[in-house]
Amino acid sequence: MTARGPLAGLRVLEFAGIGPGPLCGMLLADLGAQVIRLDRPTPSGLGIERPPRFDLLLRGKRTLKLDLKIATGVALARALARRADALIEGFRPGTMERLGLGPDVCLQDNPRLAYGRVTGFSQQGPLAQAAGHDLNYIALTGALDAIGRQGQPPTPPLNLLGDYAGGSMFLAMGLLAAIVQARASGQGQVVDAAMIDGVGALMTPFFGLHAAGLHDGPRGTNLLDSGAPFYDVYACADGQYVSIAAIEKKFRTVLLERLRAAGADVAGLPDFDDCARWPELRARLAAMFAAQPRAHWCAALEGSDACFAPVLAAQAAPAHPHHAARASFITVDGVVQPAPAPRFSATPNATPAAHDDAFDAREWALAWGVDVDALQALD
Repeated sequence: MTARGPLAGLRVLEFAGIGPGPLCGMLLADLGAQVIRLDRPTPSGLGIERPPRFDLLLRGKRTLKLDLKIATGVALARALARRADALIEGFRPGTMERLGLGPDVCLQDNPRLAYGRVTGFSQQGPLAQAAGHDLNYIALTGALDAIGRQGQPPTPPLNLLGDYAGGSMFLAMGLLAAIVQARASGQGQVVDAAMIDGVGALMTPFFGLHAAGLHDGPRGTNLLDSGAPFYDVYACADGQYVSIAAIEKKFRTVLLERLRAAGADVAGLPDFDDCARWPELRARLAAMFAAQPRAHWCAALEGSDACFAPVLAAQAAPAHPHHAARASFITVDGVVQPAPAPRFSATPNATPAAHDDAFDAREWALAWGVDVDALQALD
């Protein structure tokens, strides 16, 4: 079985940017799509500059350096968009229109195109033209306010929630949905993936819990936000951390049995459902875990129904036996990185190729049907 991925043959044109657009392009490339990324002729200063082999969002893609401020550059970009199944752009609203590459132009050239736009505050509205980053977008949706410990300020959750979960993933899902629709109807469309909308959608369960009075306390006092002592992290004797998430009663029973067998004193522990005694329960659990190093608790609890896992640093995660058994991490050009996900039984993903600026996208562009003379004009 040849490993090419389920999106083999799909053509995606990505305009270079930061945050969610590049990750979306990487996800599609991981699944087999041909992703041509259009870069600026000179470094843009976008994001954190690093050698290409360490910019893992470039993996599996090929690039063309293109000046979109000149007519020949715009013409070549239009030629590529005319032959693409999907387009990714993450500029401030109106930028692509000013370049002559807006959706009206590109969809006229290619009526089946899935034209993907990812922004923070969306294409319309009072904040559409305001600059911002992940933290601002999740702040506006209620997500940031909900993350953190009691009595402490909200905690920025890296840029995973806005840029990548609310942005990249919703853009990828939207593009694939639009491609399915275009193949059925012949009609492409604009996919407007605003991060505030994506994060808002991710918050849907919590709006329901809040309305039901089940998640309506201050930050850090609820079931899933570190308020519950049985859904939290604890320090061990060696300064390492472990996590427990024994929400259901049957899993709490296993947790207590395993703790007792490991030598912990669980006699007289407060009822897990007695919220008034959560501070006492937390103190008891903290003292138990602090009495032994993390390896002791891994031996006692890991792999059981106690809902336990060690808290691993990113550098340590690939060596964990579970990841190793599943090849969840791969090494490409000497750089350890997560493997493509999800996995497919009939059309497995190929190992992504390391990005090399010297290996540009002209071969792919020619295969797409772009005129040779247009490519030669880049020289």
